[in-house]
Amino acid sequence: MTFWGPDFDALQAADPEIAGVVTDELARLRSGLQLIASENFTSPAVLAALGSTLSNKYAEGYPGKRYYGGCEVVDVAEQIGIDRAKELFGADHANLQPHSGASANIAVYGAFMQPGDTVLAMSLPHGGHLTHGTKVSFSGKWFNAVHYGVAQGSEHIDYDQMRDLAREHKPKMIIAGGSAIPRLIDFAAFREVADEVGAVFMVDAAHFIGLVAGKAIPSPVPYADVVTFTTHKVLRGPRGGALVCKAEHAAKLDKAVFPMMQGGPLMHAVAAKAVNFKECMSADYQAYTRQVIANAQALTESLAAEGMRPVTGGTDTHLALLDLQGIGVSGRDAEARCDRAGIVLNKNAIPYDPQPASVASGVRVGTPAVTTQGMTEGDMKEIGSLIGRAVRDEDGSAAEEVRRGVDALVQAHPAYPRA
Repeated sequence: MTFWGPDFDALQAADPEIAGVVTDELARLRSGLQLIASENFTSPAVLAALGSTLSNKYAEGYPGKRYYGGCEVVDVAEQIGIDRAKELFGADHANLQPHSGASANIAVYGAFMQPGDTVLAMSLPHGGHLTHGTKVSFSGKWFNAVHYGVAQGSEHIDYDQMRDLAREHKPKMIIAGGSAIPRLIDFAAFREVADEVGAVFMVDAAHFIGLVAGKAIPSPVPYADVVTFTTHKVLRGPRGGALVCKAEHAAKLDKAVFPMMQGGPLMHAVAAKAVNFKECMSADYQAYTRQVIANAQALTESLAAEGMRPVTGGTDTHLALLDLQGIGVSGRDAEARCDRAGIVLNKNAIPYDPQPASVASGVRVGTPAVTTQGMTEGDMKEIGSLIGRAVRDEDGSAAEEVRRGVDALVQAHPAYPRA
């Protein structure tokens, strides 16, 4: 068996074109610095579960309550995963069937909201998420979305604004969390406001749930009615979604996942989530998550020294948002210039950004993948310097030299090391 699956030789024989894509992607991962905050390198054990015969089974329903026969084996896998999720996060109930983080969020809307109801969430330009009420998403098309943001001076969540908007609009649900929030969130403050106005409190923990699993940051689970998350990112599991909730909401949320929003679950993915949760219970994983944060802070400091201003002044998590206006480079140009030098990151809007999202004034960086490779604070200082040179490289003349620096780092800390 190889790390890319138990039957890669069969794939190579049956479809060399797709086999070539698989090996090309492996080569890409091995040859560059992967700094996308929402990506990581999942383990060979997780990949093996994903490539297993569990993919074949239709299993609509839940363990012990299926609409198909022959589910006695996959029932075991799902129940193991549920039990591990409850233990890992200290939750009353868990559902591992959502196909993605967005699917988990859709289920929460389905459980607690009716079309036209009001939801209060963080605005996308200030760090929220598409499913938190943006106009192009179902959440903005079907529901009345009201958005809080960050204070213009501190760039931290404006809790006073959030409270005032909740009192004014009386939302049915309040959402905390997002896709570009570098600081810890005060879940107790959200809980207090939700209780005051009678709202359901949902936390979208997709980005930081892995840090919670590793006990590196405080958990939202004691405060939230429901916590949704993805199982990739820092958590380092398969691509997919999940949710945990209080016991009183379990039946309602299960029915919202299936049959309201989804059909048959992906049992190979459910099993892979179970494998991942076991990995997250180890001391090694806890040490990993602490290093992810230490690396993010070191990388942020290095980028600040290159003239890239950290939004909020720094980070408490796995990601940082950098304002490039001070060096006169757009996020779009910075992303492209880094890409040609083997550094993968993404352009990102900053709060109160004067540029459209397609251009953006900032970039977002994350340290989950490079930390999985074994890199530490010293390597982050070098990466910051390489990014600084790449971002300023308008004509591409320095790209080859920067790539040599990238090569040295990835050769010393390879992704998916060869046996």
